[in-house]
Amino acid sequence: MLPPLLLETPPVTGTLALIAGMLCVAGTIYGLIKRLETRLVLFLAGLVMCTLAFNPMGALDAFAGRMVTAGLIQAICSVMGFAFVMQYTKCDQQLVNLFTGMMGKLGIFIIPASTLITFAINIPLTSAAGCAAAVGAVLVPLMMSRGVHPATAAAAVALGTYGSAMSPGNSHNPFVANLANMELMEVIAIHAPYTAISGVIGAVVITIVALVTKTHTGYVYEGAAEAGEGKQKVNLLMAIAPVFPIVLLIGSNSGWFGDIKIGVAQAMLVGAVYAVAITRSNPAEVTKKFFDGMGKAYGDVIGIIIAAAVFVAGMKSLGVIDAAITSLIANPEIAAFGGTFGPMLLAIITGSGDAAAFAFNEAVTPFAPQMGMEIANLGSAVQLSGAMGRTMSPLSGALIVLAGLAKVDTMEVAKKTALPMLATVVFLLVFFI
Repeated sequence: MLPPLLLETPPVTGTLALIAGMLCVAGTIYGLIKRLETRLVLFLAGLVMCTLAFNPMGALDAFAGRMVTAGLIQAICSVMGFAFVMQYTKCDQQLVNLFTGMMGKLGIFIIPASTLITFAINIPLTSAAGCAAAVGAVLVPLMMSRGVHPATAAAAVALGTYGSAMSPGNSHNPFVANLANMELMEVIAIHAPYTAISGVIGAVVITIVALVTKTHTGYVYEGAAEAGEGKQKVNLLMAIAPVFPIVLLIGSNSGWFGDIKIGVAQAMLVGAVYAVAITRSNPAEVTKKFFDGMGKAYGDVIGIIIAAAVFVAGMKSLGVIDAAITSLIANPEIAAFGGTFGPMLLAIITGSGDAAAFAFNEAVTPFAPQMGMEIANLGSAVQLSGAMGRTMSPLSGALIVLAGLAKVDTMEVAKKTALPMLATVVFLLVFFI
């Protein structure tokens, strides 16, 4: 009799395999809801499913294969390195000061203006929580000093924290570009108009919510004097540093530089050199920060992508993916609905849209043409809906930061962001996919 590891047929097959796979998926969702380590949950679930299918090497091969996806590593790691340089040189704060210095006395329009300013700043400063902290520290007290109620002020800023979807530095954009076999900037160009419109929709709806609930005025802020005196002088050369690489990428894609083509990593390096030159920072320290950022990106972001690949390999081994794809091809409208509301709901529950978006895009999005959709469109809609779900989750890092700045409960902020984000997800479902 052969030992267990040499059996010729998997111990779990057919309907039993599907049931086992669904139980593992349910356990994965439970682990994410309980906020266990995301990478551990995804990896273990994938490994268990591969083992049940008598294919443990499938999990390990998926892990090893995704570790060296060149396009993803270059884009994601270089962008995070650049972000660390912006924080170290304080160029990111100068960009915030540049935008917030233009607020003035806008009355009710300070609410949508805050959303749109945050949205714009989040494009170069791609961390949702980091952008919320940098922008919220200025705009939340400013709005409160103008009579806007705290939860509404925090929500207005929170609604701009998915502007990073339009950034080359957003980890999902190179991921989708890799799936679609397209250039990174081509993928962004496809969804950018819809992403921008969704930002405007969020700004308009939060303003309407504020008017209906009468939270746009009447609040007496104890620190009003300090908030009104917070205007700072802006160093314009430093303020443009965070957007410098984006300008280079747009210019390269538009043919401004002739035959010279600039990739994401190259643009980020040029941007870092520019920051060193204008701030006269210590090059050795800047170099350390850049590589620290690259390492953190690989561990935090690429790590989730790798773990998601293992999870998907497990589902494939048990036939869950094949069953799902067959169902979606027969009912393409379900794919569009699932690609928007699925990641959104999981993001609301877990506080992060990354795990759901990466897993869905890894497993389902490559089959988009068979469902009558484009890979770039479905993949972009998935990442956008995940970000929108995160924006209305009380477990989101960005909402926790903003609630702390406004001194309100996170759930109060989440209630304010819910309707605007639902409106934007419906917009994507109807007009984009």
